[in-house]
Amino acid sequence: MLPMSKTKTRKRTELRPVKIEKFPTQAAGSVLIKQGNTHVLCTASIAAELPRWMAPKRGEEPTKGWVSAEYNMLPASTNDRKRRGPDSRGTEIQRLIGRVLRAAVDMDKMPGLAITCDCDVLQADGGTRTASITGAYVALVQAINHARKEGMIKTNPIIGNVAAVSVGVIDGLPTLDLDYPLDVRAEVDMNVAMNNKGQFIEVQGTGEQGTFSRDELNSLLDLATKGIRQLIRTQNAFLKK
Repeated sequence: MLPMSKTKTRKRTELRPVKIEKFPTQAAGSVLIKQGNTHVLCTASIAAELPRWMAPKRGEEPTKGWVSAEYNMLPASTNDRKRRGPDSRGTEIQRLIGRVLRAAVDMDKMPGLAITCDCDVLQADGGTRTASITGAYVALVQAINHARKEGMIKTNPIIGNVAAVSVGVIDGLPTLDLDYPLDVRAEVDMNVAMNNKGQFIEVQGTGEQGTFSRDELNSLLDLATKGIRQLIRTQNAFLKK
């Protein structure tokens, strides 16, 4: 059993407690996702201005939309104050989030619409990038529902859910949803993003303290699949409220 707090434990094959909550902001989509002690505010803002490289020529109508993401850890999200401003880690993570979210939408069905999903980590305890993906999808759906209600787009561009989770090898055993104390001990560390069809969108895996076999890789992917299916059920339960 893995320690979760002074009084609670969880199995290696279990997610940390996950909760998605409403969080009032001015954005069209806004939720707070809590995964264990990792808390991320995910918002989705709509703009009728595409990135410059996508902008149509003068006199032409836009044929596509765009979804992007920004990721930031607030200064008090870690024990030692996190300095404000861009960094290479944050840039890599927000690119990952954007790629995964774009797999959830048909951008041909949202012409001229640009949605930016902001993921601000309020409290970090491992798995911030994967929690950001899971929460940002919900905010994205909220924003698209708003756009449809306001007549900005006619057809629902959502293809299906996307979600992500971390897995790793701890003390030689496959383990789901690594918090920070587990992450720093991991022999193998992996982030997995999938869609609701069970298809992989992105797999980032590293042998932190050694190598891993094909059998170990398969075990980690199976464990991630199990966790992501549960996360998708949590997303859908919130969206049905």
